[in-house]
Amino acid sequence: MTEQEDETLPLFLSRLIASRQTILPKRLVAPGPDAQELEQLFTAAASAPDHDLINPWRFLVMPAHRRADLGELFACALIERDPSAATEQIEQARDKAMRAPWLMLLVVDEAKGDPQIDLNERVLSAGCAVQNILLLAHTMGYGTGLTSGKALKAESFRQGLGLHAGEHAICFLSVGTVSSRKPFKPQPVWNQFVQVWGEDA
Repeated sequence: MTEQEDETLPLFLSRLIASRQTILPKRLVAPGPDAQELEQLFTAAASAPDHDLINPWRFLVMPAHRRADLGELFACALIERDPSAATEQIEQARDKAMRAPWLMLLVVDEAKGDPQIDLNERVLSAGCAVQNILLLAHTMGYGTGLTSGKALKAESFRQGLGLHAGEHAICFLSVGTVSSRKPFKPQPVWNQFVQVWGEDA
């Protein structure tokens, strides 16, 4: 790499990061990441900041042969929340499990390791791990999206996934090939969210 190329790398990376956008899972199709790419993505996640190296988060991968089971958990969570839910609503809940070729759940453990490391730090570490995956997947040419929802709080859903009392289901992360995109939404200008202490907002 020449000195000139090296000087333009930060600008290139800045533009690449700025070009990432969230893609809804229903717009993500096969192929998804292969085994080698997944190893690279998870290795990137491992470089997230982690106070005392307690690794307070994990990814629960949803393989293709368990998607129907996951769909039933979504359906049960909806019925638990709304016993009068219509059949169409229940089917829509099941369908959430079938979208995107690669799907995993981010789980944060509030009890693992040193109890003095509070939940906010743990969630922040997990968020950094997720962002590393999102950005690297973007450089690989894949689309990504984060989804959450009330199902993640349902006891039937938590039990079905084997989460213990101290674990928090934060969000699903979907990765795949983009089938279609919505228009790019403008990002906030940096000075809209940066303030110097002691100066008026």
